[in-house]
Amino acid sequence: MSSNSSVDRIRTTHAGRLDGPPELRALIWAARTDPVNIEKAGTLVPGAMADLVRRQMDTGVDIVSDGELGKLGFGLGYYGKRLTGLSARTLSPGEPGWMSLNTGERVEFAEFYKELSWPAPSERVICSGPVLYIGDAEVARDIDCFTAALAASGLTPADAFMCVLAPGWLEHFFFNEHYKTDEEYLFALAEAIGHEYRAIVDAGFTLQVDDPALPDTYDMLAPTPTIEEYRDFARLRVDAVNHALMGIPADRVRYHICWGSWHGPHTHDLPLEHLVDLMLLVNAGAYSVEGANARHEHEWKIWKTTKLPDDKVLIPGVVSHATNVVEHPEVVADRLLRYASVVGRDRVIAGTDCGLGLRVHPQIAWAKLKALVDGAALASRELWR
Repeated sequence: MSSNSSVDRIRTTHAGRLDGPPELRALIWAARTDPVNIEKAGTLVPGAMADLVRRQMDTGVDIVSDGELGKLGFGLGYYGKRLTGLSARTLSPGEPGWMSLNTGERVEFAEFYKELSWPAPSERVICSGPVLYIGDAEVARDIDCFTAALAASGLTPADAFMCVLAPGWLEHFFFNEHYKTDEEYLFALAEAIGHEYRAIVDAGFTLQVDDPALPDTYDMLAPTPTIEEYRDFARLRVDAVNHALMGIPADRVRYHICWGSWHGPHTHDLPLEHLVDLMLLVNAGAYSVEGANARHEHEWKIWKTTKLPDDKVLIPGVVSHATNVVEHPEVVADRLLRYASVVGRDRVIAGTDCGLGLRVHPQIAWAKLKALVDGAALASRELWR
């Protein structure tokens, strides 16, 4: 059983990303069109992270994150300091900048997506050479910053988790133009990013592997694959995750999937039923899945017929990043009670569907986390009375 399991009450956490102060948030938002001012942003991160940890603790969140505040720029600006072999080139006619710009949903809801404000990229980041890990100093700085922020609130890495992308989600942003096959490329990414996984676990943190790609890539492939074809595609990416996790105890890992954080209709989301068994193959002690938004709330019923292994924990989303409506604590409690009724009260941790940072306004994000904590308390009184 994972050390993060709920023993005498439903414990609480979230999916990772939260917003920092307005100045830092403005710099990150500006990165939609301009490079992040890394030097300026970097000076804001340590203080912002300490405040963020303190506020999570004051809100009642049990298992806290660094808010991913140090992930400045993502893409080449971020991973180019951690992985070799990445570069950028101008888009050829008809090419998307990243995979999620070419989906069946975007075709069906073309008028809606035309009105979105996100600018189209002019470049695509590619893998143009061998992928190796060069980010030891970068991840050490991340770990030191978060450790200091935790210490300021009397917490330790054992109370916290850090997020890193899965190989299949890295592939989503960095198109392969070097390796002969997808498999070679995925396992090169896995071999490289595994260094960062181990650094985080060795520092005492729980590692969260973020892998929206597992369900999400289905609607990005053309022509649309059959379910069985896609399961073969997804299984290779599960194998790559497990390769990256080699040597790491499962109870130090949580695996997060979602169907993307954009505020769209999500009518083309692949149902969880087609992937749940593949998700459970990942060598993790806990699985974080969407369970609060209008497209996936009903999927709690999957656990009536899918056995959660006895030594695993479920982290269902019980508040959503996809709406500004703040969930009532009783709604949160009801969701948790449903999950507890099918997998057991000690194997449910209250979570969020996805990261709340950059998806809803910070005031709303904190209100949602408070509702999550209050709802978990209500459910716990029912379950442990």
